[in-house]
Amino acid sequence: MDPHLSTFGLSKTYRKGREPVPVLDGVDLEVEHGELLAVVGASGSGKSTLLHLIGLIDAAESGEILLDGRRIDQLTGRRRDALRNGTFGFIFQFYHLLPELSALENVTLPLAIRYGPLPYLSKRRAIKREAEALLDRVGLGHRLAHTSAELSGGEMQRVAIARALAAGPSVLLADEPTGNLDAGTGRDVLELLRDLNRERGLTMILVTHDLAIAGKADRVVRLAEGRLEEWSPVLA
Repeated sequence: MDPHLSTFGLSKTYRKGREPVPVLDGVDLEVEHGELLAVVGASGSGKSTLLHLIGLIDAAESGEILLDGRRIDQLTGRRRDALRNGTFGFIFQFYHLLPELSALENVTLPLAIRYGPLPYLSKRRAIKREAEALLDRVGLGHRLAHTSAELSGGEMQRVAIARALAAGPSVLLADEPTGNLDAGTGRDVLELLRDLNRERGLTMILVTHDLAIAGKADRVVRLAEGRLEEWSPVLA
């Protein structure tokens, strides 16, 4: 069976003024179905860039990205959009909730975008039930109508996790999902992600600077000087 996700020779360079700043230099990576992979590395090493390339948020200068053995980095814009709104779920450090919407409305938003106004209206009851079930699963069944201003940081991240799951992704990409939380809340969020990984068979790539969090993953890779290497927090 092909790996769920793989990259070959993935390279990315940014520019600072006239100066090129290489970030990724020929990254090769394979992630198996249902694997929870942690990516660690120093600040500025390119961890977030790698995640954005895999999730088709950004484009590499060279290399290939494959999903189930099929190349996806050269797809048309519409097909890339479809993958970002269906196959991939995204969780970020800063939540990115719309403050004027309730927790429930934030979770249903990706499906409103996917279906468009009229089809969404015809499906809204089923979508609402699923969103309520997701919020209940992440421990927020009692906070459906609350806006982000009425939620704690940990609660906002749980809403963001429910939103990422709303479209039924098979791959979850998490960029420092505990980085804006205190240690105890961060551990709770990590345990939730680990449970969802096991329950749903989700493939997860987790970028983190926290070695204790990385140690809970199935496998850890370290990004340094633009390349990935297998790594163990125990031996570091």
